[in-house]
Amino acid sequence: MLRFDLHLSGLRWFSSRLFALRLFALQTLLPRRTPWSQKLLLSLLAALVGLSGCFPLPSFGQVEMPTCLRDVAKRSPDRPTQSPFLPTSAESLHLLQQSWEAYRGRFIQTDGRVIDREEGDRTVSEGQAYAMLRSVLIDDPETFIKTLIWAEDNLSRKNDKGERTDQLWAWKWGRHSSGDWKVIDGNFASDADLDAITALILAARHWNCPQLLDLARAKLQDLWALSVVMVDDKPYLMPGPQAVFEPGPDQLILNPSYLAPYAFRLFAQIDSKHDWMGLVDSSYAVLNQSAALSKAGLPSDWIILNRATGRYESLPADHSLQSRYSFDAYRVWWRIALDAAWFNAPAAKQYLTQHLAYFKTLWRTQQAIPARLDLQGQPLVTYEATAQYAMLYAAFQVIDPSIATQIYRQKLMPTYRNGFWDSDTAYYTQNLAWFSLLPPTSPESLLRVTAAIDASNPAFDRF
Repeated sequence: MLRFDLHLSGLRWFSSRLFALRLFALQTLLPRRTPWSQKLLLSLLAALVGLSGCFPLPSFGQVEMPTCLRDVAKRSPDRPTQSPFLPTSAESLHLLQQSWEAYRGRFIQTDGRVIDREEGDRTVSEGQAYAMLRSVLIDDPETFIKTLIWAEDNLSRKNDKGERTDQLWAWKWGRHSSGDWKVIDGNFASDADLDAITALILAARHWNCPQLLDLARAKLQDLWALSVVMVDDKPYLMPGPQAVFEPGPDQLILNPSYLAPYAFRLFAQIDSKHDWMGLVDSSYAVLNQSAALSKAGLPSDWIILNRATGRYESLPADHSLQSRYSFDAYRVWWRIALDAAWFNAPAAKQYLTQHLAYFKTLWRTQQAIPARLDLQGQPLVTYEATAQYAMLYAAFQVIDPSIATQIYRQKLMPTYRNGFWDSDTAYYTQNLAWFSLLPPTSPESLLRVTAAIDASNPAFDRF
């Protein structure tokens, strides 16, 4: 049996096991006419490589590699899509399938790397996590496996000795000044890691693969240890390493669009060792209280929490991170809409109702919303953004479906051609538009604890 190694700090995906998994995945993608002898040889090679992880190593425990990854990958590519997250209407389902296939062909390499074609063909952890999440939601296990493997193999954070330091991902990978393609910035971005963990949990439940929760739990250990700080005995999610986002002893830089209450609720279901529900509460506190910085009650891309006073502040005008409503802040609407749709959270509906009031008025009076606004609600640019309309569509689906329908017809669909919104280089827009079109319903089979799937692995009891 193939195995993963489990280090004392969490699950470790070592290169031999990753290589073995790649071979198994490759075997499932071979043409049907490939001679049986070649397929057999590939299977034997994968097994032999995988067996290298079966022998005990000093100071290491072991957990069996989830065989469900191989079983799921072998499913027929002609099978019908089966996912409780998808719409029932044929037109909506076709749109999601068509745009996913176009995105997969344009932005995801055959090895699983997601390419940001507007930023020098770089790869960011956010893109890998989005691809994993979309793969689960659209019932595409092959792409899920490939994008997960690539990220684990290439975005691992390592020390000077080349040893992995934790289970989080370096946020940026691309062409280095030396000409090599590798990690460019080894800091992590917590939104990507929490999206990847969410994808792992949903994949475990959707594809009946409880072993995927082992990796999810290991990542949760490090996400909490490295990205959560306590303020007045309450947990707060940092956007990344404290050394980067804690510029002063009493200052924390926060990104409201990283706050994902629905994800924290899922984390609490599989990890009772940390106060994830406390993060739900602090997330809504940050969102509601920091919105007071905006005369229009809007979320900001970036804010400061003053630990001494408990108040929220804008970042200095000359800072590289800005306190304004722009492309980061758009995602607040989607993340809170998910908490309303998936968990029927009263706090989510209350937040959307209160803080979308300005945009509701703006839409009704001029049928257009600028892409960037200052904290006074004044436009900073004259152009609009499909990405923003996508996130607003998801939010208005919850509180005002009539406006949502207008945005869909007037702003979203007119920009969609041949599987892409705006253009076939707009990586960010493709993801936000696609996520927004998922129906605002609760697939309870994947959002509720299932004893058979979510049972704690005994191997983790000692950590």
